[in-house]
Amino acid sequence: MTEPGPTEWSVATSGVGPWEGPLPDDPRYDPELLRDGDTRNVVDAYRYWTREAIVADIDKRRHPLHIAIENFGQDANIGGVVRAANAFAVDTVHIVGRRRWNRRGAMVTDRYQRLRHHDDIADLLSFASGSGLTVVAVDIVPGAGRLEQTALPRDCLLLFGQEGPGISDDARRADRVDRPVRVDTQHQCRGRGRDRHAYLDHATWEHRECLVGQDLQIWIRYGSTGRSARRPPSPAGI
Repeated sequence: MTEPGPTEWSVATSGVGPWEGPLPDDPRYDPELLRDGDTRNVVDAYRYWTREAIVADIDKRRHPLHIAIENFGQDANIGGVVRAANAFAVDTVHIVGRRRWNRRGAMVTDRYQRLRHHDDIADLLSFASGSGLTVVAVDIVPGAGRLEQTALPRDCLLLFGQEGPGISDDARRADRVDRPVRVDTQHQCRGRGRDRHAYLDHATWEHRECLVGQDLQIWIRYGSTGRSARRPPSPAGI
């Protein structure tokens, strides 16, 4: 078991109680959760599983899409972008700049998502080049193409800048960053609400790759059925 996160600080009002009946003989199950119940914010298929087992199961069907977020000034909305990336089972989320960031917005999903740190844009681009990834910046700048009219490559790394200033000068000047794409907004702020735009970008990439379907089901639940403890359905049905 791990220390509680933001979605687990209050008194639990959902989830399942202690396991009823013979205990399962399966290493994926957590003995403490079987004994005490599972109130985590996960779908029923993962009830009572250890975090390591959940991550290993998601790893089997992660998509090749990567997400990078710059963190040089302030970390507003980084957690929301991580949460969006986790919802779409992206391969890895890359934090560029400072190692520390406000994880509260991730709502504990960062525990189930691959994360990688890079000191600067040069290090990120080196990784992308070595991994065969096309880097596409997401920003509202002159010359940016509309997201819905842009063919995103399958092996892609979407680069988000910071809320307000957008992508850094180093990213704009980099030869290996493709022409940026934008998500058109209907308000006055240049701040793009990166968490919401991340959902749109992920969904666009998924649609282009014809992956919409079972793989798109969000395993982190926003609200629980609160049903009593029973054997959860097979994860194969997720």
